[in-house]
This record gives sequence, C-alpha cells and structure tokens, in this order.
Amino acid sequence: MTDKMHGWQERVKAAEDRAQEESRQDGWRLGHHLMPPAGWLNDPNGLSQKDGIYHVYFQYSPFDPEGGEKFWGHYESPDLIRWRYTGAFLAPDTAWDRCGVYSGCALAEDGKLYIYYTGNVKKDGDYDYIHAGREANTILTVTEDGRTPEGKELLMTNEDYGSDMSCHVRDPKVWKEDGVCYMVQGARDGSDRGCVLVFSSENGRSWTRINVLRKESLKAYMWECPDLFSLGRQRILSFSPQGLEAETYRFQNRYQSGWCVLNGDFRKTDGYVLEDFHEWDMGFDFYAPQTFEDDRGRRILIGWMGMIECDYDNLPTVRRGWQHCLTIPRELIWDKERKTILQRPVCEMEKLRAEEELYRERANLEWNRSEGLEMIIAMRDTAADLRLEAGGLCLNYEKESGVILLSFKDESGRGRKLRRAKIGKLCNIRIFLDSSAAEIYINDGETVLSTRFYPEKECLPLKITVEKGTILVYHLKNMEIDRI
Repeated sequence: MTDKMHGWQERVKAAEDRAQEESRQDGWRLGHHLMPPAGWLNDPNGLSQKDGIYHVYFQYSPFDPEGGEKFWGHYESPDLIRWRYTGAFLAPDTAWDRCGVYSGCALAEDGKLYIYYTGNVKKDGDYDYIHAGREANTILTVTEDGRTPEGKELLMTNEDYGSDMSCHVRDPKVWKEDGVCYMVQGARDGSDRGCVLVFSSENGRSWTRINVLRKESLKAYMWECPDLFSLGRQRILSFSPQGLEAETYRFQNRYQSGWCVLNGDFRKTDGYVLEDFHEWDMGFDFYAPQTFEDDRGRRILIGWMGMIECDYDNLPTVRRGWQHCLTIPRELIWDKERKTILQRPVCEMEKLRAEEELYRERANLEWNRSEGLEMIIAMRDTAADLRLEAGGLCLNYEKESGVILLSFKDESGRGRKLRRAKIGKLCNIRIFLDSSAAEIYINDGETVLSTRFYPEKECLPLKITVEKGTILVYHLKNMEIDRI
C-alpha cells in the first residue's frame, strides 16, 4: 500500500458522515437517481447481478466535489429501487493504480465477481502524458460479497497493448462467449485516432490482442468506455468518442456516447463492419454508459449524468460538497421495424408511482421539487405542437421541422442553453422530473435527453400544452437509499 493511502477507509467514512449530516438540509439531493455520498461521482463501473443482487460501482472522489483521487464506490440492490451504499470498494493504494482507480467492469462467475479495471499512473517529469509518461495498467480483483476485494493482480501494462498505441488505453469490459473470455478496451493510437482493442483469454488472466475496431468516418482522437454486446440478433458496439466536431443536430456536447451495429465477426481484422453511429442521449448531461444483462435476460444501461470540460456547471451542489449522479437504469430493446435501439426506464420504476392525475391538452400544476414526477404524454395527432415549462426548463416540439428543443430561459440551467434533436413525428413522451434532474424519453425511448437543472424555488409552476393529446402525471415516492 502506498504511504498516502494508509487509513483511507477511515478518511472516506469520515467525509461521508459529514456529508450525510449536511445533506439533511440540501434541496438538490435526488429522489430517484443514485448520487455520491460525498464529493464527486462519474462513470458507472462493474454493473452486474449476482445471486439476485444488483451491483452498481462508480468512479468516486469522496474528498473533492470537483474531482480528485479516484476510488470506486458501491451500491447494491435487490430490485433497482431499494439501494444500500456499502462504502468505498477500491482505492488507489498500489504502485499500479496510485494515481487513480479508473473505470472497469464486473464478470459474474462461479459465485464471485471478477472486477477488471484500469490503474492510472502518471510519472514525474516533463511528459505530455499522451504518448509518454503514463501507465495504463489492467488490474483484476475478485470479490464474493461485492463489498470486499480480495487483493489485486496486475494483468497487462502498456507493452501488452501494442507499440502502435499511445499511453491512453483504458476501461476494460469483459464477457464470456462460447467458453472464451473476451475484453474490449478504449484506446487512442499512436496517430491520435480513436479505436477499440479486442483481447481474448482462456482463463481470464492471460490476454492476447486479437483485433482493433475502427470507424474511419468517425473523426475522434479517443474512444472511451467500450461495451460489446448482443441485443436481439444484433451485435452492438457502444463507446464514447472524444474529439468529434459539433454539428447543429449532432455532437452538441463536449464529448459524446453512442452505439453502432457491428456486422460480421469482431474477432477478424477484415471480418466486421461498423454501421452508422447513433448517440445514446441528446441532452446536456450524459456520458460513459455501461450495460449488463440481468437474470431476467434484460440488457440494462446506466450512464453518468454529467459532462466535463463544458461551458456549464453544477455549482449549487458543488457548494454543498457533492456533484453528479447516475441515470435511471434503462432497459434496451431492439426495434425490428425502426431498426434502432429503444431505451426505456426499467419497469421497477413503476413501483414508485403514487397519486395520478389525467389531463387533456393542457395541465397547470404546482410542482414541489421534494417530490418526483413522472409524466406520460400521448399525442392523438402526430402533427400537433407541444410545449412544457418547469420553472426555467423548456421543452418544445416544432411540428414543421420535426425537431425537439430542450432549453433554459433562466439561470437554473447554470449555463446550459439549447439542445436540438431531430425526431420526425412526435407520438409520445415520458418524462421523469427529480429535484435537480430530468430525463426525457421520446417516441418509446428512440430519442432521449437528460439534463441537470437548479431552480432556486422549492415549488415551481409546471405548464404543459399539447395541441391534441393527453397528459398523465404520476407523483413519485423516493427510492430507498440506506448506508451500512
């Protein structure tokens, strides 16, 4: 263990205890989104289910709401709506990960979770830390209870990724197929082009690079957080490219996350084709998603509801000692007719519904932000207009252009201005409003927009106008979130 990490469990717990006391008066804390107990949260990691228990690990900086030493935190749940925070799971406490426990995954097998992650090391000296001066170590730890890691094992270093790669290789995702273990890692090659490295292994410990996945038309210098999985009969590659040039209706955030259908064999150099790139989420706050399959056969996605290096912020929560959250778990469904992926909040969210109200064409409500809302808007005429206002948050559908606009007309957006999404006809919208977060699912989840927002008032006017349609409003109970 490195000297600076001695006693880290006590330091983390003390920070979390202080934050818990302060959060009692924090009106920005969320009711149906997972948050950091203290400090900073980013990428979801190690998403898995073992023995009926869901596990959600996450990138965690407990001492600094604007980022810092990277740990992993851990939540577990029997049903995705009753959660228990069990503490910090991993710390940067070895020579292999002393500058940060970066993103990774979990493989459930033989009654254990095999946790693969990137250990970040930045060497002292005059380096660019892109092509020199950085170690990206692939590390394995194993846990039976999901809460206690059993040591750490170094599996790969930069030399194992190939001499054609830069120092930026990270975010392993592992799965087993036909008795063989496969791993994908995000990478930036030596020519500053983004790609995904594919490895295989017979035992989950000794790995060999077998392929490099690229899409030359996607001009990104780095691909992060790759995930390769099957949905129906389709093979899907999910990843988060960095460096794409912004367009009016695409790539509007600093960095993107999306997916491509992968045709052919991902193991063969000339045996695959990546089809068009589709963004997972068109809102202001979404990045680095990860998926897993549960024991019901559902493919579930959770994303980081945040963004870095952007011209908007979350200062209201930073001032209260924490920042960011995760999205609602989303079930992924391949729609054969539309030939696309639909994202739908998992059905367990329906158990949070309490009172309901039905309106036709117009709803004027007073929304108390301490209580979450779910709204389902069904259009009787797909050529009708729609407008929603929740304080300063505005959602508009322009029927002439077939465009949805998400905007803020006041300072509650903290610099967030406008996001556009081309959707064609509008058939339905499902919206989840939390105290400082909104997720908007359009046309059965074919298009999604997620955002944070920070209205000053506890109670806000909520106005919805639908030219031809119905508005069903559910008041939501909060999720249960306990600590050990």
